[in-house]
Amino acid sequence: MFAHIYLYRLKCIVRDKQVVFWTLLFPILLAVLFEMAFSNITKGEVFKEIKIAVVDNEAFRKDIHFQEALKAVSTEADGSRLFDIRYASKEDCINLLKDGEIEGYIYCENGIHLEIKNNGLNETIIKSFLDDYQQTAATLQTVMAQNPEAMQKGLIDEIAKRKDYLKEVAASHSEPDTAVHYFYTLLAMACMYGSFWGLKEIYAIQGNQSAQGARVCAAPTQKMRAFAASLLAAVTAQAAIILIVLLFLIFALGVDFGNRLAYVVLTCLVGTVAGVTYGTFISILSHKSEGIKVGTLIGTTMLFSFLAGMMYDGMKLIINNNVPILGYLNPVNLIADSFYALYFYSGTTHYTLNLMILAAMAVVFGLITFLVLRRQKYASL
Repeated sequence: MFAHIYLYRLKCIVRDKQVVFWTLLFPILLAVLFEMAFSNITKGEVFKEIKIAVVDNEAFRKDIHFQEALKAVSTEADGSRLFDIRYASKEDCINLLKDGEIEGYIYCENGIHLEIKNNGLNETIIKSFLDDYQQTAATLQTVMAQNPEAMQKGLIDEIAKRKDYLKEVAASHSEPDTAVHYFYTLLAMACMYGSFWGLKEIYAIQGNQSAQGARVCAAPTQKMRAFAASLLAAVTAQAAIILIVLLFLIFALGVDFGNRLAYVVLTCLVGTVAGVTYGTFISILSHKSEGIKVGTLIGTTMLFSFLAGMMYDGMKLIINNNVPILGYLNPVNLIADSFYALYFYSGTTHYTLNLMILAAMAVVFGLITFLVLRRQKYASL
């Protein structure tokens, strides 16, 4: 009888076109829109050489060392250079700056000076270069004044080498990618859409909610056994849907989930169980109509997705900095954060914590549903 009810409910789920659309086709459509929006988000972040001008006056022509420094940063090295320099008179430099053809111009008059029109990243880079050059030049003058023999010992060569005593170490085996977070939250939202199936199963077994529920309650089959079979069918259908969405994200859109796909699939399964039991939990606690329950599930799921950073990735950081406990109470955030932990971190500590909390939520939702449903009895049907 358990297998019969399971197969019967599985057929009913597959034939429910409306819920299949929201749990399968809607996430895929949204993923395609995300791909169209974010596919070139990082390709435009390419550094372009900064256009500047230098006043070609007598003071500049006498400063051989400054000329060499400018030549070094304006000559292509490995296919790139820092500055694109134009040498002109002061009047021409002023006009170039006004017309927006350069970011700033440099002139030598009792020192080295910089004129800019706006404040921005490029202007900061120019200023940093000049500050570095002047600090180095001042240091050399001081050393030469106090110890002239240092020049003969290769001081210039040592300064030119620019030794770096800091070693850059990658935080993980994967490069940080803002775009993947949107797809992770999308898949997490799809997992929570399994709540629609959970709501349907409660609606189909409660005698005061539907005619089908009344027939189930009047049947000789134990109600909790029938509900367990129905719940297993809902989890099976939603898990299959989530795996289809996952495969579409990986192979059709090329979303990177890292190299630990077994853990990714496990997260999807636990997220599916959490989503289905969340639907039973909301449905069993409310005596409102099915439409109101569906609206509640959609509203809360979208709120969870927003707080997890699906609409604005900075929201996740805001939550973590101000109300971190809210992130651990948000099932969508737990699922998406588990995906990102697998993608970015080499260890599994953070991932394991998220998955344990998510599994605990599923157990709590399922236990409350079981206890409330078990106590429900009807005087008449």
